[in-house]
Amino acid sequence: MKYPRVKNYVGGQFVEFAGKEVAVVSPVDGDVLSSVPRSGMNEVAAAVQAAKGAFGAWSAKTLRQRSAVMYAYRELLARHTGELAELIHLENGKMVEEARAEIVRAMEVTEFACSLPQMAAGEVLEVSPGVECRVDRAALGVVASIAPFNFPMMVPHWTIPIAIALGNTMVFKPSDKVPLSAVRTAELLAEAGLPAGVFNVVHGEQAAVEALCDHPDIEAITFVGSTNIAKAVYVRATGHLKRALCLGGAKNHLIVLPDAPAESTAENVVASMSGCAGQRCMAGASMVAVGEVEAIIEQVCAVARRLVPGKNVGPVISGAAKERIERYINEAERAGAKVLVDGRGAVVPGRGKGFYVGPTVIDHVRPEMKIAQEEVFGPVLAILRVKDADEAVALENASPYGNAAAIYTRSGPAARSLARRASAGMIGINIGVPVPLEPFGFGGWNDSKFGVGDITGKNSLEFWTQAKKTTTRW
Repeated sequence: MKYPRVKNYVGGQFVEFAGKEVAVVSPVDGDVLSSVPRSGMNEVAAAVQAAKGAFGAWSAKTLRQRSAVMYAYRELLARHTGELAELIHLENGKMVEEARAEIVRAMEVTEFACSLPQMAAGEVLEVSPGVECRVDRAALGVVASIAPFNFPMMVPHWTIPIAIALGNTMVFKPSDKVPLSAVRTAELLAEAGLPAGVFNVVHGEQAAVEALCDHPDIEAITFVGSTNIAKAVYVRATGHLKRALCLGGAKNHLIVLPDAPAESTAENVVASMSGCAGQRCMAGASMVAVGEVEAIIEQVCAVARRLVPGKNVGPVISGAAKERIERYINEAERAGAKVLVDGRGAVVPGRGKGFYVGPTVIDHVRPEMKIAQEEVFGPVLAILRVKDADEAVALENASPYGNAAAIYTRSGPAARSLARRASAGMIGINIGVPVPLEPFGFGGWNDSKFGVGDITGKNSLEFWTQAKKTTTRW
């Protein structure tokens, strides 16, 4: 193995694990990188106990003192960006430049956490003569965060710096497919001055997730992953009277109007579809072609053909993912769709054991096809044709998901009308990956999110704290 066995991180120490482990395989070349524990109830209980023990002293610090640790941590992320990007490339597969961009995003959320002394200041008002009301925000206690494989650094940092800076202590469960980034996160937080027990890492699969949902001392939990599991985690966690915010899957529509500029639209559509090998909940999986847009479709195909697996498109996460993605393409073709750009069977010289799927463009997809309804999570663009904008909106609204939608047009009124009617929490106008930046929050609608509020931005303050109201008369 290229790296030592991964260990859980509890109370400021990496601890040995005596149970079963699972191999960590690089999607780049199929090599075994390490092994990761299959933790369960006992390991989760130990991490919660450490977090509980650290909560009193950590929450007693001022918000400015806690944010100072985040300042130091942000600088360490910047200093180690190259190393972290290479690590993400090896365990996740995305291109190094994509990994660097992911770390920049993690740094941006950490910067937001640094600003919390200004953002989370209490309120005071004299409500009647001699009577003052005051509202302060108090930490919840021990909280948990469960993250997916597709962004080993960015998604965990949607929660880690904000929740901790607000005074909570945390148990973090990363994906068992990308545990190495979590190891470095723990090490860098400790180097930044975070006290032992404030941040703990438990590796594992379903048993670890269920133990986090069930543990009585965990006050709140976030999850990012597929819709089915997001729904299950939300139901289980709230059934134990916890706060929960669970982000699920997506089927994002890119609505292309005939007046959209062909070259820039095609570049942006393909970037949305193929960036990070299509393994992101913000990927543009369905292009809704409104009216006569043949020139744009031709340009989309030309841009997609220029992308080369292993050079500017990374692998998907596993052999099973590669098989699943190619099965979607095969089924669509058998159902009558036309494959314009075919990424099946991609092989990268010298990396024959890697899990590559080339950019794929499929035309004449019908709404009833599986590829039009389900999240493919790969570099595949399904083109659905409609006659006008009303039909495009109806198609987008029919999806059970509601993460994001994009509109490509030169017309301001058309963009505003479509944005208003689209059933999605994040809208892009000529932007295929409309991720809001702080202080604006990330979060979708419908089956793309279970819970109230957003996971980042101003709304996150409400999730990670509770209001304490004090009324005073002397």
